[in-house]
Amino acid sequence: MKVGFVSLGCPKNLVDSEVMMGQLASHGHELTPHPDQADVLVVNTCSFIDPAKKESVDTILEMAEYKKIGRAKKLIVAGCLVERYRHQIRREMPEVDAVIGTNEIEKIVPLCEGIEVGANPVEPYLYHDLTPRVLATPRHYAYVKIAEGCDHPCTFCVIPQYRGKFRSRRFESVIAEATRLFQQGVREINLIGQDTTCYGEDLGISDGLATLLARLAQIETPAEKWIRFLYAYPNKVTQKLLDTLAEHPALVKYIDMPLQHASAGVLKRMKRGASGDIFLKLIERIRRTIPGVALRTSLIVGFPGETAQDFDELCQFIEAARFDRLGVFSYSDEDTSASYRLDGKVDGRTIYNRKRRLMAVQRKIARARNRELVGRETVVLVEGISKDTDLLWEARMAAQAPEIDGVTLINDFEGGEPRPGQIRRLRITEAHDYDLVGTLLPGRLEAATAPFPLLRIEPNSKPQFPAPVL
Repeated sequence: MKVGFVSLGCPKNLVDSEVMMGQLASHGHELTPHPDQADVLVVNTCSFIDPAKKESVDTILEMAEYKKIGRAKKLIVAGCLVERYRHQIRREMPEVDAVIGTNEIEKIVPLCEGIEVGANPVEPYLYHDLTPRVLATPRHYAYVKIAEGCDHPCTFCVIPQYRGKFRSRRFESVIAEATRLFQQGVREINLIGQDTTCYGEDLGISDGLATLLARLAQIETPAEKWIRFLYAYPNKVTQKLLDTLAEHPALVKYIDMPLQHASAGVLKRMKRGASGDIFLKLIERIRRTIPGVALRTSLIVGFPGETAQDFDELCQFIEAARFDRLGVFSYSDEDTSASYRLDGKVDGRTIYNRKRRLMAVQRKIARARNRELVGRETVVLVEGISKDTDLLWEARMAAQAPEIDGVTLINDFEGGEPRPGQIRRLRITEAHDYDLVGTLLPGRLEAATAPFPLLRIEPNSKPQFPAPVL
């Protein structure tokens, strides 16, 4: 049969979709990029915050229309929305024929084939290097999930409730998968997990992430490779990890470390601890150990009990830290989170205004930091022709993680037209708030692979289905 997929949410969800597609392909089923031609449609959902839940529901209803106007006979909903609202989906969305939770993705084949399956598994699911998987990213980069679940008690987060306890993949399993991906032409591997800096703790490995990164950096490849990890928990950033990043050229000098806030009072209510002063000392140590490192963080504004003084402290912290990249989230009052029961809720207008003000502070910092780069040469990974205009190409510096940070636009090139997947030198000629523009230079030309459409729904657009890569 033909099966069409839509994957929403984070890269961890995308890997789950890739594993489900791999299971289906290994059983002889065809993956189609055309929803109107699919016999079965699968929506892998996100439910982290309210906008994600709305997008998931809207997408489910949109895909349900293809049961009327297409050939689809079955609609399956998978992922985090199922973990949180399984019974409501079955009760209130008759368009949905089956549901799969985050620990049930191995059920995708029998459900698509119409075979009855049992109740939820006892053991939490975690794929390995022998698990069939179909990549849905461009051929030159891939995500590798090295752990699942989380043990941190953050009061705003519901992920442990439906992803389970933290569990690491076996060391050699990760190495085997990464080696195979590099051999297939992948140039950049992004290690992902809810907290990759905890990797190996449950396996009794001390400084597991640092050990893993050092081993990955030593994999022999026919051309230059990039290795990145997402995301770092601040009190898990050890000196050995920093030294390892500094030592190996293949490890990109980039750390995404969600801090969530800087006020000690707010952080205490979040059950994260620390303070802005502690974070600044850590940031200083990171930059001292890894010269030129790019730092990204994520913050939450409007957390219950956040006062005007707390927010001012946060703004002052951002001005002092001068992050290269920064994401700001409005607090989402999830009914199953511990923070839902906290008093001192901040009204929506105040949250909106605080988010705008914080982003304005960061915009000035980002613009100034980008302007400092004009005239310099850097190394970029060529992505392909721009999504906005065929007059420009897009690339990413090592300091720009895929789908998270801005891009580097190419408006001129010397030494031959670029190809997606090449790692090339670039001279930066213009700087904007978040994106850069430059000229591609001769040299460092390497084997390239064709671009591959991403598996996602962009805001306010129709779903895009990929042609699979086996």
